[in-house]
Formats: sequence, structure tokens, C-alpha cells
Amino acid sequence: MSRNRREPSPAARTLRPVTTAPASASLSLRHDRRFALLVAARTISVLGNSFARVALAFAVLALPGATPGRLSLVLACQALPQLVFILVGGVIADRVSRSRVMIVADLAGCVAYAGLAAMALTGRAPLPLFCALAVLAGLATALFTPAMAGAVPQIVPADRLQRANGLLKVGTNSSMLLGLALSGVTVAFVGAGWALALNAASFLVSAALIRGLRLTAAPRSTVSGWADLREGWREFAGRQWLWVVVAQFSLVVAALNVHVGVLGPLIAERDLGGARAWSLLVGAQALGTVAGAGLAARLRVRRPVLVAVLATFPMALPIGLLAVHAPVPLSMAAMFVSGVSGDIFGVLWSTTLQREVPDAVLSRVSAYDAFGSLAFAPLALLVAGPLAAAVGLGHALAGCAALVFLASAAALLSPQVRGLRTREGTGTASASDT
Repeated sequence: MSRNRREPSPAARTLRPVTTAPASASLSLRHDRRFALLVAARTISVLGNSFARVALAFAVLALPGATPGRLSLVLACQALPQLVFILVGGVIADRVSRSRVMIVADLAGCVAYAGLAAMALTGRAPLPLFCALAVLAGLATALFTPAMAGAVPQIVPADRLQRANGLLKVGTNSSMLLGLALSGVTVAFVGAGWALALNAASFLVSAALIRGLRLTAAPRSTVSGWADLREGWREFAGRQWLWVVVAQFSLVVAALNVHVGVLGPLIAERDLGGARAWSLLVGAQALGTVAGAGLAARLRVRRPVLVAVLATFPMALPIGLLAVHAPVPLSMAAMFVSGVSGDIFGVLWSTTLQREVPDAVLSRVSAYDAFGSLAFAPLALLVAGPLAAAVGLGHALAGCAALVFLASAAALLSPQVRGLRTREGTGTASASDT
């Protein structure tokens, strides 16, 4: 076994036993009440978020005196709390009921997007208040993400985790596809405010559904939150494959967020016809994620982390095509491929984390995963608008594409990324000798 791999802490030493998923796993999961509630909650919430994904950018651009810099500022205000508070969210989710944490997060998201919708609809949108509500939306995500990561293994048997993650992705991505298909029309005909209001309502429905999960709270720790964070860090840093891929994704996520959040809408507004054209592109990507999730749920690979990293390379393709002003249909095809590869990565990565990391520290390790992956996103969003104005949209997009490619290539240098294997007959992963 690789020298970089370490054993879990004494408090969380036992890994969940895993067996190969039976052919009837997906059928039985669909009849599991709590899993059905979770899928429904996430599907509805993502439907609303897909409206906001298009609407927020165009709501800011519609404000008096809007500039690329203001758009960058608002999106950075949303992203920064996800980075700052996600570790706190991981500690909370490992100490109390994860379903309660998710309910609180959903209610906070509802308040944030209801406020943003009201300002967009009334036209009274002072920038400081707009930014404050964006911060609240980011805080809600910071609380929800690690709790959700830890909730799935509490509901789903270990031998069905990959199918469960795949089915979750199929549901949420189908919902995203529907939302993105309708969002451009909604923004174009009734305005961004109503699209943001739909997102607020989706958070409220999600909270009501998650209330039915009633997940058992973990035993309260007698140590401090700082000690909990240190234990989570030891579990995170002791797995080379984990921190290498997170380092890779700190750059990949920064580039993808700049592409989707700032540069894509800007080039769509300037050259492609506005919100309708951009919704076609992100809709094509969403369609790819549905196909990718369905494929990933059935995929059986011996080296899940290696395959996941290889799947990140196509994500650079649509960014590069936008940089060279490729025709919209070609960019749509590239966005579709990017969506397929992105969800292959997502399902394999989530399943590997859930199988390899003990449940007692899973939310904290997932929080470190998200923290590292988001590390450069706020700064990248903040500088994207001014940078595009300085060097041009094409050069900025080309730089993002190169960053995705080079970061993914660097991750392949890790022996554990290349060598972490799934043991046949068990479904669990183990680091190969290097």
C-alpha cells in the first residue's frame, strides 16, 4: 500500500462494508421513501437554481450603470461565503442532524432569493443590499453542501451508493435541463425577477420535503470545534488522491465559474443574441449531464479516481470554442460533451469519498473538499470582468481553457490518482502499491 495513505482516526476507524450493487438496486432505491424525498427535494431545488443561474447575471446587467465589474462583484459576494463558512458547515453537519442543517440552509436560500427577486422586480436594487443578499445565498450553500454529502450514506446502503449518486444526478440534471430550457424564455419575456422568485419558492418546497428525512443526529462531541476541524484535516491530508484532485479542482472550478458566471453571459450578450442563446448553450450542457449521470450510475471501473480526472479534460473544449467565436451549434455540442464528462467525474468522485471516508468525519472531509475546490473561485469571479475588459473576452476565455487542461494534466502525476483501485467483488477502493 502507498506510503501516502493513512489509517482513519481511532474515533472513526471502521469503514462501511461495501458489496457490488445488485441489478435491482435502482428499482429498490426508487421505492425507498427517504431516498425518494431526497431526490424530490434536490430536483425541485435545482429546478429553481437553474432559473437563477441565468437570471442572476442578467438581473445585474439590467441594473442602471451595470458593468462587467459589478457583475463580478455580485457573483464574488455569492461565492466568498461558500469558501469562508463551508468548514463551519462541515463541523455542524458532523455534530447535529444533517437534515436539520439542510432545512436551515434551504430557508436561508429562500429569504436570499426572495429579496433579490423583489429588488429586480421593483427596480430598487442598491448594490450593497444586492451584494448582502448574494452573501446570504452563498452562506446557505456553505451550510447545505457538507450536510448533503454526509446525508446520502445515512440513507442509502453502502453497496448502492454509486447507483444512488447516479440516480440523484439524473433527477437533478433533468430538472436543471428543464429549468435552463425555460429560463431564457422567462428572463426574456417576464424578466429576471420572476425567475429569481421561482428559485426562492423552490427552496421552500425543498425544506418541506427534507423535513421528512428525520436523520439521526450524530453523538455530540466533547471536544471543541477547532479539534473537530483538525481531525477533519488529518483525514483529508492523509489521502494523497484526495488532496491532489482537490488542488486540481481549485483551478478547474475557478475557470469554469468564470466561464459560466461572467465571460459566457458577456460574450452571449455581445455576440450571440443575449439570454436566449446563452440558455441554449447551458441547456446543452445540462442535457449532457443527464446522459453522463445515467452512464456513471452503471459504470464499473477499476481505477475510479483516474477515470474521474481523465473526464475533466473535455471541460476545456467549450471554453476554447467560445474563445475562437465558434458557431453556436458547435459550442452546444462541446457543452454537451462537457456535461457528460462532468457528471462522470461527479458520480465517481462522490462515491469514492463516501466509500473511503468514515461516516463520522465525512461532512468535514467533504467540507475540506469543497473549500479547496472553491479556493480561487471568489477571486477569479472578482477579477474576471476587469480582466476581460483589459485583455479581451477571447483571450480571457482561452486562458480559462488552458487552465482546465493544465491542472488536469498535473493531477495525473500523482501515483495514488493513477493507482487507487476498486477491489473486485467489494466495490471499495484501495490505493495500489506505488
